[in-house]
Amino acid sequence: MPRDPLSLPARLCLLAWDPARPGAADAARVHHLVRAGALVELVRRGLLRDDDGIATPADLDSETGDPVLDGLLELVRESLPHGWRPWVALHARVTFDAVREQLVAEGCLRAEKKRVLGVFPSVEYALARRDTAQALDRRVREVLAGQVPAGEVPERDAAVAVLAAAAELGCAVDPGGAGEQGTVDEPGVARGRRGARGPGGAAGAGTRRRDRIAELAGRAAPAPALRGVLDEVCGAVSDETAHTKAPTGG
Repeated sequence: MPRDPLSLPARLCLLAWDPARPGAADAARVHHLVRAGALVELVRRGLLRDDDGIATPADLDSETGDPVLDGLLELVRESLPHGWRPWVALHARVTFDAVREQLVAEGCLRAEKKRVLGVFPSVEYALARRDTAQALDRRVREVLAGQVPAGEVPERDAAVAVLAAAAELGCAVDPGGAGEQGTVDEPGVARGRRGARGPGGAAGAGTRRRDRIAELAGRAAPAPALRGVLDEVCGAVSDETAHTKAPTGG
């Protein structure tokens, strides 16, 4: 992944951003994905720990210096105890909004003030650094496609890939989908081109994909406690993704 100061939740937010439909990122599935990334980042930094399934602050004073992570840490400290899955959804919009503003400050997104019906003030957000988003997208595809042995993937890169897969982002739905001459799809857009590849066809590809994600999860969370947290938050993101994509009855 690009060597930049972007945090885990910020990277996930950029990966989910669809330049053709920028408002699509402001949805529960992406809110939950970004919150899951923030929770995993806090556990990775030792500021949240698992206490019999409960997300528990390691202490009452430590900070990261990242306002998004510190805001979530403060929220956990001031709230009633909850497990990891509830925390993926609880006030997740707050974390998403904070990450979005952080990306504006970093120059990755651009905030454009508009007026609805010429009267009501509104702000729309547009992708300002497409090269950064595309580099993130390309790297996740490479990691999920197995171009690098799992043991050589940086832990944060592995976590980004596993969480992107849980949310079924475009880069994770078709990780081998880089186009000709090194081009890739727009970040956040699922290609939807799933043919039979290699031995075993689609079924074999699905098995290899699951095995690769499991390897990356082990790399992202080498400690058993962190692996349990990662599994819980990924499960919550997967549930929301399935709910979002489920057909509605007429």
